[in-house]
Amino acid sequence: MTEKNVISIKELKPGEDVMWDDYVRSHPCASPYHFSAWGKSVQQAYGHTGCYLVAWQGGQQDPDGPKIVGVMPAVKMSIPLKGNTLCSLPFCDIGMGLGDSDQVEAQLISHLQDSLAGYRVKSMEVRFSTNTPMEVLTAEGGDDSPTEAGKVSMILDLPETAEELWKGFKSKLRSQIRKAEKNGLTHELGNRPDLVTEFYEVFARNMRDLGSPVHSQAWFEALSENYGNDMVISIVRKDGVPVGGGIVLYCGGKASIPWASTVAEYNRLAPNMMLYWSLLEETCRRGCTRFDFGRSTYGEGTYKFKSQWGARPYALVWREFDHAGQKPQEADKENSVSRIRPLIEAFWRKLPLSISVILGPKLRRYISL
Repeated sequence: MTEKNVISIKELKPGEDVMWDDYVRSHPCASPYHFSAWGKSVQQAYGHTGCYLVAWQGGQQDPDGPKIVGVMPAVKMSIPLKGNTLCSLPFCDIGMGLGDSDQVEAQLISHLQDSLAGYRVKSMEVRFSTNTPMEVLTAEGGDDSPTEAGKVSMILDLPETAEELWKGFKSKLRSQIRKAEKNGLTHELGNRPDLVTEFYEVFARNMRDLGSPVHSQAWFEALSENYGNDMVISIVRKDGVPVGGGIVLYCGGKASIPWASTVAEYNRLAPNMMLYWSLLEETCRRGCTRFDFGRSTYGEGTYKFKSQWGARPYALVWREFDHAGQKPQEADKENSVSRIRPLIEAFWRKLPLSISVILGPKLRRYISL
């Protein structure tokens, strides 16, 4: 094998972020979470270190030098009572390796498995997403078809313009969006510190009411700083008061909305409809072709809400590996967590908002979901 065809895998070095991001932006299966900005934000906000691998092809003797043919992002998390673990990637739905070929992607996973001892971890989780809509997988009887309790990404293929998207909506959906306007709601788009603050006010309250520990405001501030123009915030207001907020991250022609929240007592005014439409309109304006509404449980409430916009489900397949290969899922462990979750959520809902904002981030940094 000539030097030109040799593939070497090394950790990302300082100063190589731009090359990493250029590769991610050009890869057809990349998500906004694959950008180096995600790993930087994780480290800045929570102190977890990145284990980012780069597959290089060729050598210094090549006229153009070595080139990137694959990347694999991962983050090392030290979790109390559990120990160290690797996650690709935490706090989002997708984080698998990207390569010029399936072989390169397999080499990246294999290299990370071989490095587990060096990172002082016993296993790693890799979050894959299928590239085929769920209804096609189901018809074909594929192994990755989700069960009724399975997690899916809800993805909408976008037309060239927002006008075309609007015309494609059912009349009921269009009337719900107009309802928000008639109720006097307004929205603002941007990526500024004051918008981050307004978003967090809505988000923190909503997460408390859902019974879930909230991310720190520092996490969203880090994302805003590191993503720059590849992030947009929408704030929906009623008489100047923030009643809804959402964040969209961009990667080439793709957009993902990892967080969206509204204030419950204003939901009768339909702020969520204005929120999502404002972000879809902006995404079309940017020339994107796909909008990922994020993770949902197949068939449940958020799944149905996202379906009305025309989004289709794509199975999320999260797998755990150790040095020997892929590990089987621990059903008993998942069932035990499901049994105690309602108790934890009920307790969390009773906390004063000020306390939940203090305690939430201390716990959230260790929850990779």
